[in-house]
Amino acid sequence: MDAESFLEFASQVTKWKMYPYFDVAHSVLCALHVRDDLGPGALAFSRKHPISCWLSTMLVVFAGGMLSAALLGEPPLAPLKNTQQLLIATAVWYLVFYTPFDIGYSIAKFLPVKLVFSVMKEIYRCKKVHDGVLHAAKLYPNAYIIMVLIGTLKGNGASFTKIIERLLRGVWTPTSIETLQPSFTTKACIIASVVFVLDIKSDLISAPHAFVYVFVIGFFIYFKVFSSMILGIHEPMLPFENLICAIFLGGIFDYTTKAFKNTKDDKVDTKKKD
Repeated sequence: MDAESFLEFASQVTKWKMYPYFDVAHSVLCALHVRDDLGPGALAFSRKHPISCWLSTMLVVFAGGMLSAALLGEPPLAPLKNTQQLLIATAVWYLVFYTPFDIGYSIAKFLPVKLVFSVMKEIYRCKKVHDGVLHAAKLYPNAYIIMVLIGTLKGNGASFTKIIERLLRGVWTPTSIETLQPSFTTKACIIASVVFVLDIKSDLISAPHAFVYVFVIGFFIYFKVFSSMILGIHEPMLPFENLICAIFLGGIFDYTTKAFKNTKDDKVDTKKKD
């Protein structure tokens, strides 16, 4: 594929509609997340507490839109006004939890099916991050931190509402706050948001916007699908984080201080023995 053909393809990708297929993929993986988080008692819980199960699933599906809307001074329930998306999410929730012989869940968990849905989900995520950055840029043209924040929340809002989503199911896990232990998905959304901000608000990226958009999709698919699901690498950024922490966040100084203190203590102990 030559450069002109690829650019034309990239331009078409930026215009893809998310409804209904990508919405279905997103809803399926969200419902699977809720069911897997419930553990072995998922079916029993869904039979005993269907409203709680539905509410927690809907919160996961629409978390990004609800969080970003609340922070931007818009109605938090605005994402639920799209009846078609709400019906899709509800239908998927029912299929994952209530189909006879658990056929819906088994099909969704089947690896080839899950891989396809995961690829579609990452395309959907890129769209959400991109739209979040653009929306924040219109409201706050010079607030780059807000653009990155909204883009991140749009792309991975479910991780930030996990504590509330579990609370709807009667489980209180205060240590599950995303800011304490950010997942790779959150870090990837931050990187993608920064890339889109630089592309939109600066001249540092000279490539066409469509190319940048497809590059971010490739970044999500490679690290979230291929690297995580196939190779089993869930934290590909960990070596870089350790290096940055060691250099800029006091790691080297703490290690040096500790080593110096241990040496000093050894000398004191030696003198006492003498």
